[in-house]
Amino acid sequence: MNALEKISSFFTVCACSAALFTSCSSAKTSLPKIDMTAWNYDESDDVFWQVGISYAATPADAGYETLGIYVPGKYFNATENADGTYTVKVNKRGEVVGLTVKTAPFVMPIQTPGYSALEAPSGYQEEVSQYNKNGFIFVYAGARGRDHGIPSAITDFKAAVRYVRYNASLLPGNTERFFTFGMSGGGAQSALMGATGDAKEFEPYLKAIGAVEGVSDAIMGSMDWCPITNLNVADAAYEWELGGARTGLDESTKALSNSLSVKFAEYINSLGLKDEDGNVLTLEQSEDGLYHAGSYYEYLKKTIEKSLNDFLSDTEFPYNAENQKQALGNNMMMTGGFPPHGMGEGQPEHGNPPAAEDLDGVKRGKGESNNVDLSGTYNTVEEYIAALNANEEWVNYDKETNTATITSVEAFMRNVKQLQKSVGAFDDLSGTQPENTLFGFGDGKGVHFDSLMTEALKETGNEKADEYASDLAKKDALGSTMEERHNMYNPMYYLSSGYKGFKTSTPAKYWRIHAGIFQGDTAISTEMDYYLALVNYGSKVKSVEFSDVWGLYHTEAERPTYGDGTSTGNFIQWVKECLSLEK
Repeated sequence: MNALEKISSFFTVCACSAALFTSCSSAKTSLPKIDMTAWNYDESDDVFWQVGISYAATPADAGYETLGIYVPGKYFNATENADGTYTVKVNKRGEVVGLTVKTAPFVMPIQTPGYSALEAPSGYQEEVSQYNKNGFIFVYAGARGRDHGIPSAITDFKAAVRYVRYNASLLPGNTERFFTFGMSGGGAQSALMGATGDAKEFEPYLKAIGAVEGVSDAIMGSMDWCPITNLNVADAAYEWELGGARTGLDESTKALSNSLSVKFAEYINSLGLKDEDGNVLTLEQSEDGLYHAGSYYEYLKKTIEKSLNDFLSDTEFPYNAENQKQALGNNMMMTGGFPPHGMGEGQPEHGNPPAAEDLDGVKRGKGESNNVDLSGTYNTVEEYIAALNANEEWVNYDKETNTATITSVEAFMRNVKQLQKSVGAFDDLSGTQPENTLFGFGDGKGVHFDSLMTEALKETGNEKADEYASDLAKKDALGSTMEERHNMYNPMYYLSSGYKGFKTSTPAKYWRIHAGIFQGDTAISTEMDYYLALVNYGSKVKSVEFSDVWGLYHTEAERPTYGDGTSTGNFIQWVKECLSLEK
């Protein structure tokens, strides 16, 4: 479940390189190129930078649709102007820690928690220096958020990539080597940047804002932490995994949860997902009637067991859970002038789920999943396993091999996976989730969007069904249906053979997908499913690193044994590893 070493290497950007697109004059735009006489310079970090660069000729919101570029000083030869700015030219001999003006990658943050808007930088951001010191060129693009509706943000990020490539002849670095990274809603949109390269569905939206035409928007690599994506089945996936952990549901709400669970099974069985060995993964009806059986179920069970065994392998005992909390808090990639992302306000601490509450009349019960208490210090592995088994015996430990197995997926969900969302986790009955606004139509108001939820409401006789169906029939300003908008914001549409959009885009060549396995923000299947789709994809995807990290929640989850254990350092190391495969 790490690198796909057996997949051969091949990558194209619209049949030729991004640099060739520029040199062969296929780019079409009224936008000016970057003014190479107007660079600022930060002497302490040795970084040249510009901000306020428009990447859209007819922006929908000029307050967001600009970008900043931060370049290592060694990549430019510069002359100071009278006003304190600099006129620069590429230093052909420029080199930073083994990267050159011909090989340096471009990295772009997708820091959009909850699919929020991303403000463009207004000045120098010292946090970028850690990337510049490693030879990376940092592109910070502002973008519209969920209040603007789908597909505004991805349209903006794509336009930014196109604009940078339009300037390839002026800039150092290799503009084919574009990497994005993000967490939560940002992880989702980083995944979409990786999955939707050059997808035709975005062309009308790109044209509407005056994005550069004739230049690829495909990227080379996508780093996704805790991605909140696959929204077309997210409600059903949540119930299939966590529905059985709910307590105190009334009869009608329980019926709704069960209906969604069955619909998720039907969805999985339609995909034809395969494991790394080519075995088809399916779900089978279980005694509870909710399809908690079959090869897909067993694969998820093994994923959970791998996460626990990685933890046992990585961890030295005595183990202090408080230290892991601290490490989680220090694992944020950027702070200071950059928009915050990672744990949101009120993020629960390790082992302590939030207090139960009633949402839309759904009674979730005191203690929600009745999570076990994993606070304090554990002197031995056996003490930690005993804490996991405090409510029931579900973890079996073999001291000789230092490995563990679990009795069932449901037991994991009952004991450590947070249950923190109501039935209709992403498209709830009141339509007040961030995703409801995301599927809105640019007025900041939420709409219902989940067709499976709609069907389940109809089947259970819920009066809300008509309201959902009415919203599903709406179209956006460019005439796209709700289903079409779903497809544009679903990486599986482009990556899985179960969809019509399979192989109609240029996917990223390199992927890194990490999540905290204890989080209750989305189902484990979210990241697991598009990892499997990438495994199955073919030669255009060279490697995928996938890890669900034990003991962590909704954060930039990293195992301590990779790199320096921080999300920033590990991302930088991973990019360099990807580049080494390009030689």
